[in-house]
This record gives sequence, structure tokens and C-alpha cells, in this order.
Amino acid sequence: MTSAIIVMVLVTMSYAQNYLSSSMTKNEFSTNRQFMLTTSLQIDDVAWMMGRTQTVLYSHTYGSVAFEPQTLNYSMEIYQGSSWKLVNLTLQTGIILFNMPTTEYTLGNNYLDRIFPSLNGSFLQEGPSAPVSDVYAIEKLPMSDGSFARVAVVPSIRMLNTIVGSQSYVEFYLPLLQPGTNLGLSQSITLTGQSVTQYAQSGITQVRFNATFPKASKGFDSGFFPFENTRANNQYTVTMNLPANSTVEFYVGKVSVSLGLYG
Repeated sequence: MTSAIIVMVLVTMSYAQNYLSSSMTKNEFSTNRQFMLTTSLQIDDVAWMMGRTQTVLYSHTYGSVAFEPQTLNYSMEIYQGSSWKLVNLTLQTGIILFNMPTTEYTLGNNYLDRIFPSLNGSFLQEGPSAPVSDVYAIEKLPMSDGSFARVAVVPSIRMLNTIVGSQSYVEFYLPLLQPGTNLGLSQSITLTGQSVTQYAQSGITQVRFNATFPKASKGFDSGFFPFENTRANNQYTVTMNLPANSTVEFYVGKVSVSLGLYG
């Protein structure tokens, strides 16, 4: 009788411990979804002002935050006169990841949940309230860096269109995330605006953006970046028709991403 009771107690304790651990990892992942959304919004605050700095704090026990450099390339083409012209700008960016090992918590392979924006997955968003980065939860296996349920912050492009008199002005904004200092002194991400570059051209009737993936061989391919744009040959493309003879202005803000900079 005593032995049976002891066995029952041990089984109950094991179940309770597993349930508690599962609840803690689920809560941590949910909490850091919000943290990554906050980080995305802070990128927009610092990208267009050199020297501006924002630090976002987070908490983790089972997961970790990582910066993956040079994972996404954008290119821009303009249609001027009667031909397409490639704009000579270097548009390579890294991404920010919150990684939870699937041994601790899993969403299921090929899981995708768009956090922000929730309804439109294009890498080109229109309007003054449009984001300059996508935030989504994803689990994609296998990946070269390990098996994780993730929350990703991925830079994207904002488009604004204004009319002054009879002249159309179309502005595009793209933050580029660059590696900063990784001191690991605290659970924080520090974002710092490094520089802002402007490109302007008049007499444009169309623009075309392409997204390619230099780390596709490591799993950061078109399947990891779930953009709702035309896809061909591991590349996404979006073409925008503009009012006749528009002036196009393209702003690129470089942002350094430092992990654990402030203790």
C-alpha cells in the first residue's frame, strides 16, 4: 500500500513538474513576442536620426536573442524613359531573432503567425503608419543554426506618396540592421542610428524592388521570409506603377544592433 502511494506521488510530481515547465516556456515565448514587436517599433524611432539610441529590455530563461547579419538583400530598379535602371545602392540587412529550442517549446514545423503587420505580408507597405519591419513567429526545420521556435524582426520598406501641385513625390524608407557590440552584460537590445542615405531621381513612372537571400543555404531562404509578393528563383519581386514623371526619394537608415550592451 505504501509503495503504491509513493509511486502515485512520484508520478504526480513528475506530471506537475512537466506541466509547470511547459507553462513557463509558453509564457516566455508569448512575452518575448511582445518584446520583439517593441523592438521593431524602436527601429523606426532610431533609423532616421544619426546617433539616436534606444535600449529594449527583455527576460529569458529557456530562449535567447540572436542577431543574424547579412541575411536579406534588397535591390531597387527605376523605370525612366523607356528602360529599367538598377539603382546603385547597397541594401543588405541582418535580422533579429528570439530563439526557443524546440526541445523546450515547439510550434510545429512550418508554423507561421504574422504578428505585425497581421494582414499583409508584403515587404513593401504603403502609408504613413506602415511599418519598416515585419514581425512574425515561425518554426522552420531543418536550419543550420539549430532547431528553434522563433520570433523574427525583418526590415521591410515603407512607401509614402504625396502630391504638391501637379508634381508627385514618392518616398521609400528602409532600415538596414548592422552588427554592433555583443557584450552580453544584460538582457537587452540597444539600437543606434548610424547614418541616413538619400537617393533621389525624377521622371520615374515605375519602381521595382527585389528581395534575395544570401544565406539561403543555411535555411534563411524564401521559405523563412514569408513575403506575399511574386516569387521566382528564390527571389521576391514587387513592381509599383507611379503617377507620370514622379520624383522618387529613397531613404536608407543604418542601425547598429548591440546585444547586452548595458549592464
